[in-house]
Amino acid sequence: MEIGMSVGITGAVGIAAGAWLRQRHRWNRDRHYERLASHEAETVLKFPVALSATVAEPSTLAATFDRERVIRTTPFLAPDCLEALRTEALATRSEMEPSFIPLHKQGHTLSYEKVIRLAPRSWSFFRSPQVVEWLQGVTGVPMLPTPIQDQSTLSLLCYQNEGDHIQWHYDHNFYRGRHFTVLLALVNRGDSNGLSRSVFQRQLPDGGIEEFETAENSLVVFEGGKVRHRATPAAAGDLRVVLSMTYCADPRISWVKEAARRFKDTAFYGLRALWD
Repeated sequence: MEIGMSVGITGAVGIAAGAWLRQRHRWNRDRHYERLASHEAETVLKFPVALSATVAEPSTLAATFDRERVIRTTPFLAPDCLEALRTEALATRSEMEPSFIPLHKQGHTLSYEKVIRLAPRSWSFFRSPQVVEWLQGVTGVPMLPTPIQDQSTLSLLCYQNEGDHIQWHYDHNFYRGRHFTVLLALVNRGDSNGLSRSVFQRQLPDGGIEEFETAENSLVVFEGGKVRHRATPAAAGDLRVVLSMTYCADPRISWVKEAARRFKDTAFYGLRALWD
């Protein structure tokens, strides 16, 4: 009897200690994210974004987006601005995390937190008032960032090995407002007409497939929960680096969906996504 009570007390103490440690870790991580976010304004000022002199007026794309939930435009950035972003992104390749899910995806990813620390120009692009205003002109709704704890909010995706890809999927919306994915092609090089064999495609309502050329300086905007899409496999010698961003009209999220979001992110960032 006494032994059983002792084991029960020890177990309860262990559970309580574990819960306290997890909560302490959560508090520390939240403070860490707050410190990172506090540098946003100065980063945007330090690394201003310059759009291409011939960038499309968002009003000319709005009707297509409203109908198709996806648009592509190029060139989006001024050449010097693109080159600075590309150079910065390539310098982070050794810090990217490999991700592999059999039959679904493989590639490398630089998380939001690492982008903030290692690729400030990409962060500035994501939060640039000029870029956000342009995107809002296309979608017709507010384009607010998803929370900094969401490591997929802003990331660099790299397809550099033969077979790197992601299969057909939707970008599930965990937030209250409409959810959008924005892809900026920074590097797209290979032996096939100078471009990587890894191609962005979407599935049409009739089951057909539409291919979007994503040469360097192309921007694709789509509503990920409405557009089924994939990146086809890269070939040997290919290199495709994409700045991936997510925005939403209302970034509030329930605790149930936050837990589901974290579970989804384990595919990109491992088990640490559950508690970081």
